[in-house]
Amino acid sequence: MAKPNYSFEKKQREIAKKKKQDEKLAKKQATREPGQAENAPPAGSDPSSGGGR
Repeated sequence: MAKPNYSFEKKQREIAKKKKQDEKLAKKQATREPGQAENAPPAGSDPSSGGGR
């Protein structure tokens, strides 16, 4: 019988947890600002912010 791959299982749990948190955050933002939550880029990824250098 093969040994269980615990690191793979842990990574899958972490991915599922992050996905659930992202969905929860998106839902919160949608209720707070209806209409802008779908079109808004994720925080920190705005290319027009100057770049800092």
